[in-house]
Amino acid sequence: MTEHTHSSQKEDNPVNRKKTIIISLVILLAAAAVTAVIFSTEPTAKRGGATKETAMLVDVVQVTRGNYRPTIITTGTVVPAKDVFLSPRVNGEIVSRSDNFTPGGYAKKGEVLVKIDPADYVNALQLRQSELHQAQADLEIEMGRQNVAMKDYQLVEEELAGENKALVLREPQLNAARSQVEAAEAAVNQAELDLQRTAVKAPFDAHIITRNVNVGSQVSPGENLGRLVGMDMYWVEITVPLSKLPWLSFPESEQEMGALVKIRNRTAWPESYYRTGYLYKLVGALENQTRLARAIVAVEDPLARQTSSKQKQPLIIGAFMEASIEGDEITDVIRLNRDYIRKDETVWVMIDNKLQIRDLEIIFQDAKYAYISSGLKENEAVVTTNLSTITEGVSLRVESENNEAPADTSDNIQNENSGGMQ
Repeated sequence: MTEHTHSSQKEDNPVNRKKTIIISLVILLAAAAVTAVIFSTEPTAKRGGATKETAMLVDVVQVTRGNYRPTIITTGTVVPAKDVFLSPRVNGEIVSRSDNFTPGGYAKKGEVLVKIDPADYVNALQLRQSELHQAQADLEIEMGRQNVAMKDYQLVEEELAGENKALVLREPQLNAARSQVEAAEAAVNQAELDLQRTAVKAPFDAHIITRNVNVGSQVSPGENLGRLVGMDMYWVEITVPLSKLPWLSFPESEQEMGALVKIRNRTAWPESYYRTGYLYKLVGALENQTRLARAIVAVEDPLARQTSSKQKQPLIIGAFMEASIEGDEITDVIRLNRDYIRKDETVWVMIDNKLQIRDLEIIFQDAKYAYISSGLKENEAVVTTNLSTITEGVSLRVESENNEAPADTSDNIQNENSGGMQ
């Protein structure tokens, strides 16, 4: 029985495989037929009324020719116009100090900042004065002796040679006495100066930056007592490209003022705050690293002590500042925002609703504008919109020419078989 069953299963296997193959082929053919029917009956679309080329929408600005003053923006550092290290001219012990002589303090010209013990110098002056009195007395005695010698000479009634006569009349002794008086007077003057120098004074209206001594300090001539800077003016040392120098105006004398300069501290001051200065000097040397020209901007009342306006901020020595310099006037040019200058110093112009690419001759550029001498005409429309594709003669339109929205062409796309598929 077992052998018979196995033999009948082997006989049935080929028949089953044939049936499976036939069924699979039928399914594939049916699927192919359905796919063909779907693609053959798919609705198609066509575009109607959209063949007209659409002009690109752009913004334009009209240009005008005129005279303009460019603004040259650069940076610089605040430095004092007057800067000294206070030193004594005599030695001794400091016995008093002004309350204003402290970092951050202010001192008037001639104000005594420190006082050196004057006792030794008072004694020295008295000694020199006594020596002067002695020399003056000696001179008077010698003058009396000369009078006696003159009378004796007249009694002799004998004429002597010039040298012998001077000796008889005691002229050398009189000249020596006079020299002693002059030397004593000089010694007194020096003693008076030394006594005056025990009071160390501010050489000008000053702002105190540092102080290195106090009451009880022993000082000697040339020692650094402190640093003082003038309050009437600060400088801002700036650097300027050499190409910009012809457009800057520097004063030709101390009585003149150069070009106007606005000074701003972008990091510390509000946006609307600035200080006003003027170009003062062109330094005759280039900056070592950048090879730019060096110039000085003068700012008066740098510490804003002569005004109560909060917008007039004080300058701080060493601060990094932005300087906007008013350049000399450029005549008969067109001023255009630099953002509208294209590659290779060209500009896009709309003429009769067509794009033209113009070459420009730019004589100067500042941080914001280009100053154009040729390439544009009065009242021409410059394209300000950035376009991805640029072709000479392409059609353009502006917003004001067509305020209506472009027609929706989606209604022109219709199904050929509108009832075929929903």
